[in-house]
Amino acid sequence: MSGHSKWSTIKHKKAALDAKRGKIFTRLIKELTVAARSGGGDVDGNPRLRTAVNAARAANMPQDNIKRAIAKGTGELPGTSYEEVMYEGYGPGGVAVIVETLTDNRMRTTPEIRHVFDKFGGNLAEPNSVAWNFVRKGLVRVPRQAIDEERLLELALEAGAEDLRSGDEHHEISTSQDAFHGVQQALERAGLTPSEATLGLEPQNTVTLEGKKAEQCLKLLEQLEEHEDVQNVYANLAVTDGGLESGAA
Repeated sequence: MSGHSKWSTIKHKKAALDAKRGKIFTRLIKELTVAARSGGGDVDGNPRLRTAVNAARAANMPQDNIKRAIAKGTGELPGTSYEEVMYEGYGPGGVAVIVETLTDNRMRTTPEIRHVFDKFGGNLAEPNSVAWNFVRKGLVRVPRQAIDEERLLELALEAGAEDLRSGDEHHEISTSQDAFHGVQQALERAGLTPSEATLGLEPQNTVTLEGKKAEQCLKLLEQLEEHEDVQNVYANLAVTDGGLESGAA
């Protein structure tokens, strides 16, 4: 991370603003509903639902809202049926972009996503055109003051984690997709409550942009994030220190 400001870092900082606008609740409710529909309403037996519930709790979502979203997914309550659709494309400078959506109308969402790409100098591409460049990884954040770095490293590695980075406020544990839930459970057994635990896509290589092109690409990614059907946006963008001409980040 040193010397670079990646989209994943910018996105994490932006999450606080999304929470204030209530956007995060909408996304979490959709994920809870789809996770329950696809794997059942038992949190212990449905890893995807367990992750969604933990994320909802971390965002301070009321327990009643969580229960209702799960009940809509299992069919105990009436609710909207969402379809998972993933879009792939390119941003300015050839940056690879993946957009994960949950939509109740693919015929509406697809042209809207295409329009955002076109408006900001990108283009929607065919399936599998950029997905090969991304690997699904787990990220678990633990408050820095909750545990000593050396002790956390020992716990994490024993549970199968790949790496640990410590910042001013959080320890960040990275895992493979397969080890993600095992690491979460190991932390819980040790009495630790992660502030965030997510499965996401990590690029295997990055494209570095500067100046206007970097700003334009960031605007594209931010506008994609703003779309009501979008759950996650991933990109292999890197911006060098001082590479932005204005406050785009």
